[in-house]
Amino acid sequence: MARIAVIGAGMGAMAAAARLAVAGHRVTVYERAATYGGAVGRLERDGFSFDLGPGLLPLPAVYRDLFVKTGRQPLEECVELVQVDPSSRHVFPDGSAVALPNASRAGVVAALDETLGDGAGKRWGDFLVRAREAWDRTRRPLLEEPLWPNWQVLAEREPYPAVPHKRLLRTRRAATLAEVGAWELRDARLTALLESHALAYGLDPRATPASAAVLPYMEHAFGTWYVRGGVRELARAVYERCVARRVEFVFGAEVTRVVEKDGRAAGVETADGTVAEADHVVAGVAPGVLDVLVPGTPPRGGAGGVPPQRAAASRLTVLLALRGARPAGTAHRTVVHAADRADELLRLFGEHPGLSAAPTVTVTRPEDPAAVPDAEHEAVTLTVTVPAGLEIPEPDVQRVVDAAGRAVPGLRDRLLWHEVRTPADVARATGAAGGAVPAPALAAADGRLLHPANGTALPGLFAAGGWAHPGGGLPHAGMSGALVAGLIVEGPEFRGSQ
Repeated sequence: MARIAVIGAGMGAMAAAARLAVAGHRVTVYERAATYGGAVGRLERDGFSFDLGPGLLPLPAVYRDLFVKTGRQPLEECVELVQVDPSSRHVFPDGSAVALPNASRAGVVAALDETLGDGAGKRWGDFLVRAREAWDRTRRPLLEEPLWPNWQVLAEREPYPAVPHKRLLRTRRAATLAEVGAWELRDARLTALLESHALAYGLDPRATPASAAVLPYMEHAFGTWYVRGGVRELARAVYERCVARRVEFVFGAEVTRVVEKDGRAAGVETADGTVAEADHVVAGVAPGVLDVLVPGTPPRGGAGGVPPQRAAASRLTVLLALRGARPAGTAHRTVVHAADRADELLRLFGEHPGLSAAPTVTVTRPEDPAAVPDAEHEAVTLTVTVPAGLEIPEPDVQRVVDAAGRAVPGLRDRLLWHEVRTPADVARATGAAGGAVPAPALAAADGRLLHPANGTALPGLFAAGGWAHPGGGLPHAGMSGALVAGLIVEGPEFRGSQ
């Protein structure tokens, strides 16, 4: 039985802790905050309840596997999962809107044809077929296996089978998500639908590889799920599974140093000077934090390793308490697309960061009695991708609320109060510089969107969570925990789930 110190109580770190405890190890989690969950937080006020992190769960199989492998109670006995339908509703600048059924290719094709016409549904359906091929080619190396030592193969090879396109007397294939939209989808609204999946993670579609087609494919193929009571309930369930497996949690304990002995990680030191010895250390922290904890070590992965990804974007979240009941038939999630996409991309990724006059806003309206004081009120969450470190003045917040009015009629008249969570708040919750939010790992693009391996240059030190392989997002964090546990239990020969 080994002693294992885990730094941070985020989702990836807790997933690793539960699996390691079941394997017979003595696991202690040190968390600087007063609670678990990391970015998966909750705000409660006046009987309203809001998720502060992700509002939906894609690919729930990752957490089903975690609960199967760590105890007798399956995930569905610990939380209630609801497959939302429609999966999402999209409101476009020209006034058109379309609701996309959940996990139904035929339904999505029919909805797009009916709303957008001109073969839009068929083009999107054909795109999903190609996206599935990209998924099949990358699923194992990007989700289920430790990062390959020859990761350059993933970096150089584009797995998306782009359609040949005649352009300027040459035959070309789309290499970026923006080119997929322009050359294969050929409709500004379909392009906005496609690019919204990249923008949600702070990825510039003009530079994001075509392999990002796997992001909408995952949602289409595996469905979109809501956790009754909010995604914070998933964090609670994972925490309680850890406790049931005798994982010890020490809250309010900021780790300031990874202790080294004989050239390997040998424990952690906390801010009060306490040193806890350990045979292995698992760090569920942002790259900059890890650099402070282990000063003077080579880049993660050692010589030739993937450099830590630095996300360019964060999130602005506006929480709205509304009077009046949620109308029957309201979509759980509505994406209100930017009025001027070029301006939005310029402000997000240009030299002068800021917020577009009418940015893309994701409006989340859960049908959940736990989110409201009574049936005569509604809790609404607005989410906008913004540059990391951006200060958000109140006029910008009001522009976001105005944009959301396109999805919530009478919003201003119904508003009781609002609260705002800025990149600075994200930074305080996660420790990531500027409140940056990690994106999922993606192939191609010369490795820019791969993440450092779960093993590090310091033997005995492992990395879990969104800033390690396979990257950001709830499913990816859960997979990182599984990979770290496999590497510790089985050693370097571990090759992932079968």
